[in-house]
Amino acid sequence: MAVTEYLSPSLSAALDRWGIRASWVALAVALPFGLVASSLPPALRYAPFLVSVVVFGLPHGAVDHLVPARLSAVGLVRSVGVVVAVYGVLGVGYGLWWMLAPVSAFVFFILLTWAHWGQGDVYALLVLADADHLRTRAERVLTLVVRGGLPMLVPLVGHPDEYRRVAAALVGLFATDATALDPFFTPTARAAVAVGFGAVTLASLALGARHVRSDDADRHPWLVDCGETLGLWAYFLIVPPILAIGVYFCLWHATRHIARLELLDSGAREALAAGDLTKTLRRFARDATPATIGGLVVVAGVWALAPRPSAGPEGLLAVYLVAIAVMTLPHVAVVTWMDLRQGVW
Repeated sequence: MAVTEYLSPSLSAALDRWGIRASWVALAVALPFGLVASSLPPALRYAPFLVSVVVFGLPHGAVDHLVPARLSAVGLVRSVGVVVAVYGVLGVGYGLWWMLAPVSAFVFFILLTWAHWGQGDVYALLVLADADHLRTRAERVLTLVVRGGLPMLVPLVGHPDEYRRVAAALVGLFATDATALDPFFTPTARAAVAVGFGAVTLASLALGARHVRSDDADRHPWLVDCGETLGLWAYFLIVPPILAIGVYFCLWHATRHIARLELLDSGAREALAAGDLTKTLRRFARDATPATIGGLVVVAGVWALAPRPSAGPEGLLAVYLVAIAVMTLPHVAVVTWMDLRQGVW
C-alpha cells in the first residue's frame, strides 16, 4: 500500500481511533503517574515493560517474516526465509557487538531507536493522520529527527539520573562500567540538548505551518502533529524514563506499527473497516505468536550469555532491553524496506 492510497471513510475512522487517538489516551493516563513516580512501587514502574513482552511491545515486530509476502510478489516461503536470514545475520552481529564493546553498542542502540521510532511516526502522520504538510523528503527527515528524538533526548534533559542508571545497567551486563558516557549527562550537555533540540522541534513545526498558510495544506493534520509533538515534550519531561518509555513503547510506537501491518492483511483490513477491532487483533496475535516466542528465546539467550545478569528489576530490564536492541536492528531493516516500498521517502 502506497502512502497515497485512498482509504475508505470507515477504515480511516478506525485507523484514527485505534492508531492515533488510543495512544493519546494511554499517555494522558500515564502522565499523572509521572508526578508521583518516585513514590510508586517498583512493580508498577516496571509494569509496562513486563506487559510489553506479550501485549503489543515485543509482538509488534513479530510479523516481519510476513511483510515481504504481503507487500510484494514474494512467496511465503521465500518471505520467511529472507527475513529469518536478515534477523540471523544482523541480530547475531549486533549481539556480538554488545559482548565486545557494550558502551558503543548502547550509543548505537539509542541512535537506532531514535531513527526507528521517528520513521514510525512519519508513516503514522502520512497515512493514519492523513498529513499533507510533510511534502518533501527533507521535511520528512526533519520530522523523523524530532519524533524519534523526543523519547531518546527529552528524558536526558528531564531525568538524567534515571537515564544514567538504565545506561549503566545495560552496559554493566557485560562487566563494563559506563563512565565513558558521563559527558552526555553533564549540565552543559543537557542544556545544549534542550536548546538545540527545542530549536529543531520548532523549525519542523514552522515548516508545516508554512504549507498550511501558503500551500493549502489541511490544517487538522498539522494541528495533530503540533499537539502530539508538544504533548510528547511535556510527557517525557514529566514522566520518569522507565515508566514513560514502557508506556510509549507498548501503546504508542507498537500500536501504530501494528495498525500499519493490519493494512497489509486483507482480512484484518476488512475487519477494521467493519469496526471489528477484536477480530483484527486476533488475526495479528495469530500471526505474531510464533516469532514472539522466538523473541523470548532471544531474551533467554541474552540472560545466559551476559557475564553479569542481575535478578533485580533493573537487571531484568537491562537483559530485556539488550534483547530488544538485538532484534531492533533487523526489524529496522524490514521497516526501512517497507518505507521505500510504500513511497514514504
